[in-house]
Amino acid sequence: MKKYLFILILGVLSCSQISWAQQNTFDHKITDIIKKYQAIGLSVAVVKNNKLLFSQSYGLKNKEENQALRNDDIFRIASISKSFSATAIMQLIEQKKCHLDDDFSDLIGFKIRNPNFPDKKITLKMVLSHTSSINDKNGYFDLEVINPTQSKNYANSYSTYEPGTKYAYCNLNFNMIGAVIERLSGQRFDLYIKEHILNPLQLYAGYCVDSLDKKKFVTLYEYDIKKEAFSPQPNAYNPRSLEIKNYTLGHSTPIFSPTGGMKISAVDLAMYMGMHMNYGKGFNGQRIIKKGSSKIMQIPITSDEGYGLALKATDKLIPNKTLIGHTGSAYGLYSAMFFDPKEKFGIVVITNGVHVPEYTDFNPFLKDCIQLIYKEMIQN
Repeated sequence: MKKYLFILILGVLSCSQISWAQQNTFDHKITDIIKKYQAIGLSVAVVKNNKLLFSQSYGLKNKEENQALRNDDIFRIASISKSFSATAIMQLIEQKKCHLDDDFSDLIGFKIRNPNFPDKKITLKMVLSHTSSINDKNGYFDLEVINPTQSKNYANSYSTYEPGTKYAYCNLNFNMIGAVIERLSGQRFDLYIKEHILNPLQLYAGYCVDSLDKKKFVTLYEYDIKKEAFSPQPNAYNPRSLEIKNYTLGHSTPIFSPTGGMKISAVDLAMYMGMHMNYGKGFNGQRIIKKGSSKIMQIPITSDEGYGLALKATDKLIPNKTLIGHTGSAYGLYSAMFFDPKEKFGIVVITNGVHVPEYTDFNPFLKDCIQLIYKEMIQN
């Protein structure tokens, strides 16, 4: 097996409230983890007591051009994006434009019923918590796959268990949520998120590729086990400009991938995370959602999975700690955002490519990074 040569390049340090000696020790230890898993690059951001405690980037943003990864570079963060959509829904609930117990059919504009349980209402809450019994068998980048008036195979988008009784992760759920946000707000999905979440928190991020500085995009790499090599994935940042020109509110929404299309840096994601850590209030004092709405998002719907409304509770990352957050994986990228709202700390780690063994629970590279960060910066 060929060894992947890792070149360590420290990114620009944007903020650090730890000592030089502490950072030096951490840098050496995190570098060992990076080498162990042959990671291309890694961005880290840590918050504690309503401040950015530490941020640093390691390795490469782009292998082909040998560009160092910097703290202000942005990644497509994959499924952590779902929490932005859920946050937007909580805002619309506060505006009394919808309710968690609403029939999702009324919100999306076509019939949403599991044909195996035709009399069972599928609610907004079920869709947000992956307990809707909807699945991705027909795909999830076209809402017509589950529309009974448009697809003869719509029934395949439903599982055989009763809605509300089981958890099963499903991307189609959140692409439909994005369409509901448009239908209720009258605003294009990416523009709604920008105006009501990103701008108030003063974050540089977004779902629309053409609205962002492409020079900041971090190249994502998938590892090919057979070739024992990483390959770039340019489709991660497909702008889909022509499709956006012909956009239809409440229908074209998957173009922006509400389920996984947010582009943001680790530092700005940490600032967003801090808002949820503070139950809806950003570090800059801006309240995005009410405290009660934020707590609802963090309450697990199913005890086994710990999943609430696009936020998951887990005690498997740090011993004797229950953290809340989400992970993401797509195009070779792996991301994690987890926080403790009681002890007021949170950790964001994002890699643009890594070689990890098969796992069933949690990406071992991200887990090792999170445990090291907790031990070196939070626990001490």
